[in-house]
Amino acid sequence: MVFSYNWLQSFFKKNLPKPERLAEILTLYFAEVEEIKKVGKDFILDIDIRPNRAPDCFSHLGIAREISAILNYKLQISDCKFIEEKKIKTKNLIDLEVKNVQDCPRYTARVIFDVKIGPSPRWLAERLEVCGLRPINNVVDITNYVMLETGQPLHAFDLDKISKRKIIVRRAKNGEKISTLDEKEYELNSDILVIADAVGPLAIAGIKGGKKAEIDRKTKNIVLESANFDRSLIRNGSNSIKLKTDASLRFDHGLDPNLTEPAINQTAFLIKKNTGGKIAKGLIDFYSKKTLPQKIKLDVAYVERLLGVKIPQNRIKSILKRLGFNIMSISTRQIILQVPTRRLDVSIQEDLIEEIGRIHGYDKIPFKSPVVSLIPPKKNFEIIWEDMVKNVLKEIGFTEVYNYSFIKESDAKNLGYKKQELIEIENPTSLEFQYLRPSLIPNLLKNVQENQPNFEKIKIFEVGKIFKIEDSKILEKKMITGLINGDAFFDLKGVLDSLFQKLGISQFFYDEFKPTPEESKISIWHPKKIAEIKFDSQEIGFLGQISKRTLNKFEIKKDLTIFDVDFEKIQKYCTEETLYQPLSKYPAAVRDIAVLVPRNTRVEEVLNKVENVSPLIKDIDLFDFYEGEGIPEGKKNFAFHIIYQAKDHPISSKEIEETQSRIIEVLEKNPEWEVRKR
Repeated sequence: MVFSYNWLQSFFKKNLPKPERLAEILTLYFAEVEEIKKVGKDFILDIDIRPNRAPDCFSHLGIAREISAILNYKLQISDCKFIEEKKIKTKNLIDLEVKNVQDCPRYTARVIFDVKIGPSPRWLAERLEVCGLRPINNVVDITNYVMLETGQPLHAFDLDKISKRKIIVRRAKNGEKISTLDEKEYELNSDILVIADAVGPLAIAGIKGGKKAEIDRKTKNIVLESANFDRSLIRNGSNSIKLKTDASLRFDHGLDPNLTEPAINQTAFLIKKNTGGKIAKGLIDFYSKKTLPQKIKLDVAYVERLLGVKIPQNRIKSILKRLGFNIMSISTRQIILQVPTRRLDVSIQEDLIEEIGRIHGYDKIPFKSPVVSLIPPKKNFEIIWEDMVKNVLKEIGFTEVYNYSFIKESDAKNLGYKKQELIEIENPTSLEFQYLRPSLIPNLLKNVQENQPNFEKIKIFEVGKIFKIEDSKILEKKMITGLINGDAFFDLKGVLDSLFQKLGISQFFYDEFKPTPEESKISIWHPKKIAEIKFDSQEIGFLGQISKRTLNKFEIKKDLTIFDVDFEKIQKYCTEETLYQPLSKYPAAVRDIAVLVPRNTRVEEVLNKVENVSPLIKDIDLFDFYEGEGIPEGKKNFAFHIIYQAKDHPISSKEIEETQSRIIEVLEKNPEWEVRKR
């Protein structure tokens, strides 16, 4: 906001520092001066006023008060005393009705008659031009001048153009129109406040005057308005019709209701002086609930504790007085004071201490390093394990995705969810975000659908919260879900093996999936290519292919293999403890073995038999299982890679063959198991 240097100087007898130096002082103690510009014989200072100081500093008088407090210069304000016409009373010339007290806490009006409309004096026109306003006529220019000086917007109406000489402050009617002073027409609604007469709107309250009662050359009698309106109502109205003005800017930030009377009196004084008009006796003043100065107790010792520097009590008292605070009582321990109603930003003693520190000078507060104990924070294992999961999967070649936590109704139906199983958003931003996601899978399928035209191979994963209804309560649960396009069941199994190994989880296995209604949506999985991931007989997730039916619903062309793991369950089993084992310097050898078992046999049962046969067996990996054509009814086939390696010598073919024979012998001890020989 721009301010005239010469105008600021008019408030002081002492000369102000030069514009450049004044800008440095204001920047150090108050607000940054962004630009200094010479305009004719004057300078303008463009000051970036923070929103909390807008109510009292969007005016030349407000900035002058700050300069007075900072430099300890005495502020001088012109006396605006005037003589009223005793026989002509304002209340007999104009009526006022305020429909809603909340919309307009205060409305002040004066009547001036026998005015002579003409150009403004040169000094007045120059001050308006320096601040970016175009002079119009002496009455309008004076209302703008007083607004720039005091911060209180004012408006002048032609009294003779007001129907039945009655002003009504009310909400606009939907569809009601008004032509404003800038020759534009606006359609209003019931969220916009207007100043009206018995016929229609005269002005958009706090924003713009109307054409109907404008001041022109023929105007003889005027009504001055100085009011206080609800700030949110003015802001919303201004946004609604896309009209921002100097007045709306000030109302938007909030104004002191006690400012209306001194501002209207100053305006009346200047109009009488420059137009020869006569001021009717008294004023109309609607003031629903008077705003009184707030009292605050300031703990003197707390000033030092908060600022970290001891400021003498006399200095504190002087600063508070210079800032305009009225000291009511003072003792060695506390100061009780009144806050001027214009200082809407000061409500607690910490606000006062901030003001004391600011005027005292932050540069005078010595630098002190804090003396504290440096205690390392407790480990957040949820974050540690989540980061490890992400890093492991990224190292393996996966790309992490971030999706919204919402899905639309059609995606939920495609995955077999009923409406009562979903948590609906009360106010969704769109139909795409109608429900909280019950699984990470639907959004990952959407990722594949959108990216399949551009990528041959897709390997993505997500770690995030899902939301379910259990026992009539909303349950949040963090999941890890990843996918690879194509027939990649065993590739993804290897990924999980590596992931669990990095997390220190060893007692897990893959089991045949026999779902119950609570466990998963069986319809989305391929019935013969899905396994349950377990730890100590507890289910921790699923690994499998997505069914063709589901892929078709999402228009996905290639097969998809997915793992869906409960992060909160596996987190309980993660461990940082690792057992170091030196790598063998001798090469390993791999042999395959296939075993035909009953359909209800678990992989873990076979692995337990094989692992205990010989210390030469380093690892066993299931790489295939099959049931169907060529396999006897009620049977299935497991195929394993068996990795042989010795720690202290190169392993021989004879040792491998002997161990392989012992494995076959152990497996076939079970009469229902048969090792398949090729």
